[in-house]
Order: sequence, then C-alpha cells, then structure tokens
Amino acid sequence: MGVVTDIRSGRPSERVEGAMAYAKAGRGGSRHVSLFWRIFSLNAAGLVVATALLLGPVTVSTPVLAGEAVVLLGGLALLLAGNALVLRFGLVPLQRLDRAMATADLLRPGSRPVVAGPAETAGLITTYNTMLDRLEAERATGAARALSAQESERHRIARELHDEVGQTLTAVLLQLKRVADRAPEDLREDVGQAQEATRAGLDEIRRIARRLRPGVLEELGLASALRSLAAEFTTHGLTVRHHVTGDLPALTPESELVVYRVAQEGLTNTARHAAADRAELRLRPVPGGVELLVRDNGTGLGTAPEGAGITGMRERALLVGAALTVEPAPGRGTDVRLRIPVTEGSRRTEGSRRTEGPR
Repeated sequence: MGVVTDIRSGRPSERVEGAMAYAKAGRGGSRHVSLFWRIFSLNAAGLVVATALLLGPVTVSTPVLAGEAVVLLGGLALLLAGNALVLRFGLVPLQRLDRAMATADLLRPGSRPVVAGPAETAGLITTYNTMLDRLEAERATGAARALSAQESERHRIARELHDEVGQTLTAVLLQLKRVADRAPEDLREDVGQAQEATRAGLDEIRRIARRLRPGVLEELGLASALRSLAAEFTTHGLTVRHHVTGDLPALTPESELVVYRVAQEGLTNTARHAAADRAELRLRPVPGGVELLVRDNGTGLGTAPEGAGITGMRERALLVGAALTVEPAPGRGTDVRLRIPVTEGSRRTEGSRRTEGPR
C-alpha cells in the first residue's frame, strides 16, 4: 500500500497562512487593539477623569453629600462595567480555544477554532492551529507507514501459509489417503477422521490466507472483492446482502484497499459482537466520490467506547482523506459509513486494472 502523507491536499497550510496574516495585522495595530491596551486605556480614562474632577471645582464634603455619593458610585459602576465588557469580549476567543483543545481528536481532523480576538489571543489560536495541523500530518504519515508495513506483513504471512503450511497439509492429506487404502478395516474409520480433520485445517488455512491477502481485489477488482466478502461472511446465523453498483468512479489502489479493509472490519465486528442475523453491504457513487455502507440489525454500539477495530478503520480512512462515521442505524443496529473523495488526478479505470493482471 502506498504512503499518503498529505491527507487534506494542502488546505491546512492555506488556512494557517491566513491565520498568520490575521495575527500579524492584530499585532501591528492596523485592525485590532491588543487586550492589554484595551484594559489599560479604559482604566487610564477613568483615572484621568477622576483626577480632572479632583483638580477642578468639584469637591467631596465631609460627610459625603447624597449628590456627591451618587456621582462617585456612578463613576465606579461605569468603570467596573467597562472593565467587565472588555474582559468579557476579550476572553471569549480563549474560551472557544479551551473547548477546542478539550475536544480535539486527531482521528477526526479538520475542526479548528476560529482565529479572532485581540492580537495576543489571535496569535495563540494561530499557534494552536499550526501545531494541530502538524500533529495530524505527522500522525497520518506514521499511520501510513505502519499500515503499509502491516499490509506487507499480511502478504508475507499469507504467502507462507499458502506455500508452506498449505502444501504440508496437502502432502499429509495425500499420505493419509494412501494409508487409508492399505489400512485394515477396523482402522479405516480412524484414518478417515484424521483425513477430515486435515482437510478442515487445510480449508481454514486457505480461508485465513484469503483474508490476509485479498487476491480477488488485485485480480478482479473492488466490486468482485466485496461480493466475495459478503459471501464469505454469510453463515448459518448471519445473512449478508450486497449491493455494488456498476457505474462506480475509478479509485486508486490505496483507496480500494481502504474500502475493502473497512468493509472487512465492519462485517467482522457484526459477526463477532453485534448479535445480528442480517447485514447489508453497499457501495455506491455519491457527488465527488463513493460511499461504502455496512449496516446490521444488531444490538448497536450503546455506550461502549470505540475499540481497536473502529480506531483502525478511522486511521485507514485518514490515509486517503476519507470521512468515516459510526452511528446507530435506522430502527436498530449500527451503520458504518465511509465516504472517499475522488479526484481527476487519482482516477484509474477498472478496465486497466483487469488488463494488468495480478501484481
């Protein structure tokens, strides 16, 4: 699987540049006054007015007269109200930044606090947004490398299972057949049971190898691979219906692998944890891309935290700039929805994939 590092096509850098320009404008004083100067100017104005009144004809009697008390208390109230308003509006961007920092999730990228407020606040928010962009890019790069190594290891293990363990079990099965032909009548039943156990183990090895390395995806394309996956998960207790339209836009090999792995993980979660008897696998075109839907009628997620399976799906989705949502299905059950954008530069026709043959 290829390594995809820029998962948002350069848009964060443009956003950061705009934010930096905003912050610089604020620090230069051409558009915004800093929080320090706002509070200082308000307090200075109050003190200047108070000093002017004391140096002028206004005096304070002892004891203070009612009219003088009203003037003093009114001035104090205005000064306090002005300070409260300046601090209230000046700290609102910091409160938004605090909420954004508390809810930040690198597996759900794109959410950023708006750069606003005084120059110091705007600079702080800009720095935070820049740091978050860098963290998301580094996480995407690391996840891409890890998943690429994981796919390579899957291929190696699948090849060894098929070439080494599979051939060994095939040889054992043939040897057992020769033993069964020469065995006495009272031992043939035991040898037959050994043959069946060996044959079941060989089938299980082949099934594991197919799940580790989806050869049908490379040889026949995504639509056939998803149909095969639905048939594989259809067991006595679970029925998986599939609907894959034929007019899908072409996807890159990385995107096809992400779609296949998300569908595989979604059906695995359904079979193991959902207690469902029906599941649905859909792949259809949507404006600007394609959408995968894995739906079941099981017990749903409830209040349980997301496990390693869903986290792995989110990391895979980030590699190709896709959006993954896991939410309750209509009625009951769970919907796993993956939406992958398709760009003209990354398109690859399904026909060219089939003519290339297996890689």
